[in-house]
Amino acid sequence: MPASPPPHGARYSRQIALPGFGPEAQQHLADARVLVIGAGGLGSSVIPALAAAGVGTIGIIDDDTVELSNLHRQLAHGIADVGRGKAISAADTVAAIDPATTVHTIEARLTAGNALELFADYDLVVDGSDNFPTRYLANDAAALSGIPLVWGAVSQYDGQAGVAWAARGAQYRDLFPAPPPPGTVLSCEAGGVLPSVVAVIGSIMAGEAVKILTGIGTPLIGRVTTFDALTGGFRELAYDRDLESAPITGLIDYELFCGIRNTIDVAELAASLDGVTLIDVREPWEAEIVSLPRSVLLPLGTLESVLDAIERSKPVVVYCHSGIRSANAVAILGVHGIPARSLVGGIDAWSRRIDPSMARY
Repeated sequence: MPASPPPHGARYSRQIALPGFGPEAQQHLADARVLVIGAGGLGSSVIPALAAAGVGTIGIIDDDTVELSNLHRQLAHGIADVGRGKAISAADTVAAIDPATTVHTIEARLTAGNALELFADYDLVVDGSDNFPTRYLANDAAALSGIPLVWGAVSQYDGQAGVAWAARGAQYRDLFPAPPPPGTVLSCEAGGVLPSVVAVIGSIMAGEAVKILTGIGTPLIGRVTTFDALTGGFRELAYDRDLESAPITGLIDYELFCGIRNTIDVAELAASLDGVTLIDVREPWEAEIVSLPRSVLLPLGTLESVLDAIERSKPVVVYCHSGIRSANAVAILGVHGIPARSLVGGIDAWSRRIDPSMARY
């Protein structure tokens, strides 16, 4: 293995030459330990950038494998990596950039059971996950660990990034006190994503990590930067601590907090369609256009008046067009003691993934 150049050598000369940077900042990067959650879209931008900047130790936690559909935006992976673990593939990318970088791969999902133990080994965490339970978990675990968290999110043509640092200011929970209803925010699979958005937001996240580790500049604490690829414009939103919010004293059940356990994926529903009571909470005119097989139409506005019409001998599944109304219906049914699950993405997701012939409205 070739010898790694010293942190103050020619490799980083263009970085060290920056005003206010210098050899001391470069040494801080060499000594730093950064954990990156997710080696997908955002992680694929963040991880190589941190390695190239000279971060000495990088941890990568991801339990997913590389798929062909990832490659248009997850540039840390190539065609030869399809089927491989994303954490391992990303580690190979780091080795190609600088074999002297220490990389720890964790082929697992971040959970409330392992987060605090993992975070204890790092100076900073970068959250490149793609789901709300992990984002709230990362925020809370970072707060309890006393370390900063750089976070980002992308959807379609838009993205946002910020910093949560409980010891210095506002956190992710101050910006988003409650998670959105399940199905209301499209995943990259459901809504698509422009690759350049991922690259832009990932670069901002990597830059925030470098700023925090070296002490240069002003981190995005109490501010979130948003990017709109369709206009090429950036906006900044300032927010403060929520002084009335409950303190973070421990980790919780984040899937329950985000309502994920009250949802069902279209693939799971397709496999169990005969064994559920399927309720359509859309309007009659929508049902006339297209409906899922064996479903009962009970529009959301009249749901509470027709509870007796619900067959409860089977698990109840509720759907609408995109998942927003069905999530509200599940909450209403829960108040009346009727457990139910909402179809994530609604009939729109069903038409894209299960039956394309239904894509008529």
